[in-house]
Amino acid sequence: MRAVDQNIMVGRIIETSACVAEGAVWLAAQDARWAHALSLTGPLPLRRRPDGFAQVLSAIVSQQVSVAAANAIWNRLKDAKLTGPRKIMWASDDELRAAGMSRQKIRYARALAEAKVDFKGLRTAPTDQVITTLTEINGIGAWTAEIYAMFSLGRADVFAPGDLALQEAARLLFDLDARPKERALRKMAEEWSPWRSVAARALWAYYRVAKDREGIR
Repeated sequence: MRAVDQNIMVGRIIETSACVAEGAVWLAAQDARWAHALSLTGPLPLRRRPDGFAQVLSAIVSQQVSVAAANAIWNRLKDAKLTGPRKIMWASDDELRAAGMSRQKIRYARALAEAKVDFKGLRTAPTDQVITTLTEINGIGAWTAEIYAMFSLGRADVFAPGDLALQEAARLLFDLDARPKERALRKMAEEWSPWRSVAARALWAYYRVAKDREGIR
């Protein structure tokens, strides 16, 4: 596949802090509220991660738990060398529970291992296809797939409207009467294209400033 065709399929890729800064400048120029948020947060983090099985497993670990709890569980999994597909399949439920995995997340982790995802192929797949491929696996919802596309694949125009910290940060920044639901926030985020991933970074950073706690690992 020619590079130009690949770029059309996957869109802009966030590779460096300069890419994030470019998106932040664009957002600030669109709305004074973004400029205000960014004046409080300072430079936004890159948050690029490797791709592959371990990163999706890490996102599963992060589902519906605090950042501190997710970090603790993930560190125990790493210490026990339980972050690869074969290790997940070979490990007993007791071993995975000892690392902090719930019964439900053990099922999800095994489903991910059994799916044998072509992670290399996802690098050049359109974002919609990435989301579809991952959400076909039991236990992986839109949030997990969007976080993977955003941080592991570097897609610049992805958002995760089901994230509670993003919802709360949007409520605060845009002075909404209530925390927006997933569908409403997804609609709001359309105005932040083609830099929705930077908008997410800005909202997480704003959440940290406003709430004095992290909203994302």
